[in-house]
Amino acid sequence: MTSPGKSPRSDRKSPTVVTVQPSSPRFPIGTPTAGAQRKIGIAVDLSDESAYAVQWAVQNYLRSGDAVVLLHVQPTSVLYGADWGAIDLSPQWDPENEESQRKLEDDFDIFTNKKASDVAQPLVEADIPFKIHIVKDHDMKERLCLEVERLGLSTLIMGSRGFGATKRSSKGRLGSVSDYSVHHCACPVVVVRFPDDKDGEDEKSGESGGENLVESDKLHTVPELAEEEGDKDEYHDASDKQQQHQASMLQKETSLRRHRRKTKRSYALGLCS
Repeated sequence: MTSPGKSPRSDRKSPTVVTVQPSSPRFPIGTPTAGAQRKIGIAVDLSDESAYAVQWAVQNYLRSGDAVVLLHVQPTSVLYGADWGAIDLSPQWDPENEESQRKLEDDFDIFTNKKASDVAQPLVEADIPFKIHIVKDHDMKERLCLEVERLGLSTLIMGSRGFGATKRSSKGRLGSVSDYSVHHCACPVVVVRFPDDKDGEDEKSGESGGENLVESDKLHTVPELAEEEGDKDEYHDASDKQQQHQASMLQKETSLRRHRRKTKRSYALGLCS
């Protein structure tokens, strides 16, 4: 029996809210940078191109209130994270080989984290909040786009190796990863071209070539030739020639009309007879 002053539902406990993080990368997850105005992702592969992309973003793209996610997809030699597990390619199980392989992977993870921290140094100096997000997958291009959608990034910035003027003029294509990201990512993708060494040489050659061009573009006076006796230039008025041509065309058209009239008359007389 319940007391008359209390409702039967008051004795029940409120349900406990449990947050379940989905395992699929296609669903967004909560991140510490969820309250930022913009969440900018920078794809890094521990190369000079990605380091330049971070530096370029700090100098030209990022603004106050932005949060940055350094996204790195570490490649794997076997299928990583599949439903059926990893595939063992060795014919026999060797504990020493497995232990050495595990140690090698651990060392590489430590190197990856350290290298990613070095790449993020411009963000630290600019006092921009960021986090390093590292995942492993055998298909880097597809996993990169999935993580972009999963993290809810508003923009993805990535570096791409620059090419010389000759290669750029022939095709001008992007790399395989950047090209795939441009066509498959759910957010806008900014591709930062890494300045190639040949670009500096091209600029220098262009500057030197410009100087030579300026020197070669100087006006040179043409010496006047003495006119020979009896050799005089004849000048013809273009308007007179045009009038003569129009008069001849009009005369031809008039004669053609007369011929047509005569033909019609002869044809009419033939019918009447």
